[in-house]
Amino acid sequence: MDISSTGLRILQQIAESGSFTAAAVDLGYTQSAVSRQAASLERSAGAALFERRPDGVRLTPAGLTLLRYGRTILDSVAAAERDIAGTLPQTEPVRLGVFLSAGALILPAALTKLAAAAPQVTVTTSEGTTPGLIRSLRAGSIDLAVLTSRPPHRPTDGESPRLYTEAVADTELAVAVSTTGVFAGRTAVHVDELLDAAWIDTPSSSSEPLLGVWPGMPGRPRIVHSARDWLTKLRLVAGGFGITTVPVRMSAVLPPGVSLLQVEGAPRELRRVLVARLPGRPTPAFTAVTRAIGSAV
Repeated sequence: MDISSTGLRILQQIAESGSFTAAAVDLGYTQSAVSRQAASLERSAGAALFERRPDGVRLTPAGLTLLRYGRTILDSVAAAERDIAGTLPQTEPVRLGVFLSAGALILPAALTKLAAAAPQVTVTTSEGTTPGLIRSLRAGSIDLAVLTSRPPHRPTDGESPRLYTEAVADTELAVAVSTTGVFAGRTAVHVDELLDAAWIDTPSSSSEPLLGVWPGMPGRPRIVHSARDWLTKLRLVAGGFGITTVPVRMSAVLPPGVSLLQVEGAPRELRRVLVARLPGRPTPAFTAVTRAIGSAV
């Protein structure tokens, strides 16, 4: 196969973003240039590498195989560039992806523990939804991902080879409400009382569950605000502009004016916190980061 490093980078970016258009934006190319490179890759490989679905583009088994070898090639090219420039790293870098509320819930404590236990490890972080982080792991854009799963905690995705996952904690979902609103002074709310509530959610795609609304409620929830940033959502709650769901573990970092209520009349909603990586023997740095996350949780 005659494949360029540019083609491999485009393959990697399509795998991460799940879209030719998004890959073009991220790489600074035109969409037509990305499409031409993708077609060239398929001709060179002699196989279909991309599967177009209603929710975006996914790699075929052949595409995943090429990506697995392509990551090794791109890592070797980057190492050669550093070696030639005389900039060999003096630290052990780890690229960590975290789910949307982990910045407040887990990340600061984990980084503090890591700095004390393994100061040679340097962590860079990015935030995303669990499906997006899994794509980034598959694409090799991140090394580890802190994910969440809901019962029955099935495998994170159906691709092969399976991701290696390590469960670090379970947490229960609760409803965040204003301390001066209609639920003021209460510790619990019946699920039927939530049917007409004004909800604050996190935007999601067709491949991702709606975040911020109590799962399994009958009927269509009344969404009044959407925001990815957790502080924005909780400030809106404090102002009495709606309610949202949060893990009980966030109780320590709630802003003034917000309290958590248990939901009665419905099954408990448990979320599992996982650390995921590609299969294979982990580096000492990966192990140190995973231990710090487990200790923080």
